[in-house]
Amino acid sequence: MNQDTVPAAQTIRERFLAVDTSNVADVLDQLGLHHQGLAADFAPRPADAGRLAGWAFTVRGQTAPYGYDGGDPDKMRALAELPPDSVSVWSGGGEGICYFGELISIGMKERGCVGALVDGGVRDVAWIGKLGFPVYARYRTPIQSIGRWKVNAWDVPVSLPGATVAAVEVRPGDFILADDDGALSIPAAVVEQVLELAEAMGASEREIRAELAGGMSLADALAKFGHV
Repeated sequence: MNQDTVPAAQTIRERFLAVDTSNVADVLDQLGLHHQGLAADFAPRPADAGRLAGWAFTVRGQTAPYGYDGGDPDKMRALAELPPDSVSVWSGGGEGICYFGELISIGMKERGCVGALVDGGVRDVAWIGKLGFPVYARYRTPIQSIGRWKVNAWDVPVSLPGATVAAVEVRPGDFILADDDGALSIPAAVVEQVLELAEAMGASEREIRAELAGGMSLADALAKFGHV
């Protein structure tokens, strides 16, 4: 991401933090982008991790036995390139092991990364929860990656399990949004359009809630505002 665009990118990210994934998913459907939802087992770790919103920076790995001494230098090289307002998106095989824990989370946060989306496992979940660094992962596990799984590429397109299709492609610079309802990947080309439409949808919903609280029936509210 060009440094000149960082202020605008930060504003967009902050606005997305006030938008529900359900509204964004509906907007994506309206735009003909029907398969941007990620699999249901992407969940906040810990459960109260909070909303996740930011620009995708991808990290890809694979199961690969190697020596335990020295860790995974490529993982550290990848994380050194994390830009501000990014979400690190982790992909690759490695069922049963964690891709990172508390210390890597600290390092990502130091770089200005605002959270992580993990097609795999994490550990130190309680400690990560104290960092204010939202992580959405498919599972948690105490088993480390060193000697078992290593990074082989970063800042490249990756595939993650989808909600309505087997795989969703996430490209660097796409936008990741996740909350209690689940996770979405928004293609870079439509991020601002999706945000504006989702904000308008949310405003309509707030009006409906106010009318319902004031005694209007649901049928009358839908007749007035339409289905949102």
